[in-house]
Amino acid sequence: MKEQFLRIYRPLRDFLFSIVNREFLIFLFFLALSTVFWLLTTLNDTSEQEYKIPITLTNVPRDVVITSDMDDTLRVTIRDKGFTLAAYLSGRPLKPVVLDFQNYCKQDNGRGHVALADLQRAILPNLYGSSKIVSIKPERIDFYYNHGQWEKVPVRLVGDITPAKSYYLTRTRFSPSNVVVYADKNILDTLKSVYTEPVTVTNFSDTVVKTVKLQRIKGAKIVPAQVRITLCTDVLTEESVEVPIHAENMPEGKTLRTFPPRVKVRFVTGASVYRQIKPGQFRVEADFNDLSTNNPEKCTLHLRKVPANVRDARLELSEVDYLIEQ
Repeated sequence: MKEQFLRIYRPLRDFLFSIVNREFLIFLFFLALSTVFWLLTTLNDTSEQEYKIPITLTNVPRDVVITSDMDDTLRVTIRDKGFTLAAYLSGRPLKPVVLDFQNYCKQDNGRGHVALADLQRAILPNLYGSSKIVSIKPERIDFYYNHGQWEKVPVRLVGDITPAKSYYLTRTRFSPSNVVVYADKNILDTLKSVYTEPVTVTNFSDTVVKTVKLQRIKGAKIVPAQVRITLCTDVLTEESVEVPIHAENMPEGKTLRTFPPRVKVRFVTGASVYRQIKPGQFRVEADFNDLSTNNPEKCTLHLRKVPANVRDARLELSEVDYLIEQ
């Protein structure tokens, strides 16, 4: 075993300490030495470094709800020697800034404000004496709150929803369909609905489910802050039904008879809902007041009512023959 080790060790030693490799090792030594000197010089110079410091809001009463998205991190730029700046990353990390709710909400007007000077006073005790604060971002912190006032409001979709050709959007479902908004009474009194961030879904032929965020409202907190939307589609089909013609504005003692008494209404709807559509959901009218002003030989028809789940509804005949009976 010893002989094997010597057979490996001796050639390796001779190689490392050959003239060429000896010069290479000397080069590496001086390179490392110069790097150390450069690093010491750099760390001894004064420079600036940005640090992220968490913010914590404490002593919030139980009946108070923070209704705005308050900044949770400060970006603080500090000037000092490199050695000191390095210590903030390792040996002495910067502590979170703790803000007392009671100190910044004394007026109880639904709004709190933390000035730049307050932020500096909260940070300075955590710094070495030689360190200087160059900048703090954000320079001030504003937050809104209330004492539990809330309203439940519906969610509305904003965006471009375009199904594929020969398909249409049958319905849009939200989960949840209503959200709770915590805000000042003035905001709640004018708030009728909450809108999603713009959504774009195009050229789809099957059900689409997406989770979308809700648009923020300044001074308000929305719970939950996002909802799941379900977009349901159906295949378009063209159909028709026969609908009776109803007379309107007829003088007393007179009866209007049309020929034919029923007329076809053509429309486009989803294949899955066609069987649910009944003639009674449509209304076709012939107005007696039109008879004297229009063609006396024809009666003009009007499509007054159509169900909500059809589109492009139209009459097969717009005029029919008629007879007025006493």
